[in-house]
Amino acid sequence: IVPVAGFSPQGAYGVQDSLRSGFTSVKNELLPSHPLELSEKNFQLNQDKMNFSTLRNIQGLHAPLKLQMEYRAARQIQRLPFLQSSNLALDTLRNSDESIGFEDVLNDPAQSEVMGEPHMMVEYKLGLL
Repeated sequence: IVPVAGFSPQGAYGVQDSLRSGFTSVKNELLPSHPLELSEKNFQLNQDKMNFSTLRNIQGLHAPLKLQMEYRAARQIQRLPFLQSSNLALDTLRNSDESIGFEDVLNDPAQSEVMGEPHMMVEYKLGLL
């Protein structure tokens, strides 16, 4: 698989691997469909930056560094590639595990359904293919 900047991974013959990356639309890759879409995609990142800045001003540099380290460790806890991960540890750290949001009810549109053979998907993730 050869990754190309801005495009989906292509197979050995230069054809997009739809089984792993899903169907693509050129229009979706060019520009966002709504002006607020970019802001909404980066909402959690901006929220974290603001929280880290406030925490650094109140408690010092060690507090946001420790929290960032915990976030990174919680993000690495994933299920196998063919199963969708709930990220419960990360939600608990962010204190968002008790709230019900859009992604809880209607799922995140960015996380499409993953289809494929489990053994092949694990080998691809480990770089064995």
